[in-house]
Amino acid sequence: MISVTEKAKDRITELRSKEGYDNNYHIRVAVEGGGCSGLMYNLDFDSASRPNDQVFEDKGIKIMVDKKSLLYLIGTVLDFSDGLNGKGFQFVNPNATRTCGCGESFAV
Repeated sequence: MISVTEKAKDRITELRSKEGYDNNYHIRVAVEGGGCSGLMYNLDFDSASRPNDQVFEDKGIKIMVDKKSLLYLIGTVLDFSDGLNGKGFQFVNPNATRTCGCGESFAV
């Protein structure tokens, strides 16, 4: 399962509205090869579920994840920070054994 914090929920709701998406658009989270640690997170809006997707819902936010990415993301919490140490979505991933300095990529 993937969960979201209240701050992330609020920011997702705000962005969905700002981008002109209706409530049929949900969050898609994926893991792709790349970055300085080997794997990168990809976060986007999507309205269509795919055959290999797992769909989770937390705090009214639906999250779609393909089965391959789910192996790397089980137990992850999606957070949002707007503090002095950086602004943006952050993945708190218990499966990551190492992350890069910018937090954009990770390794397992």
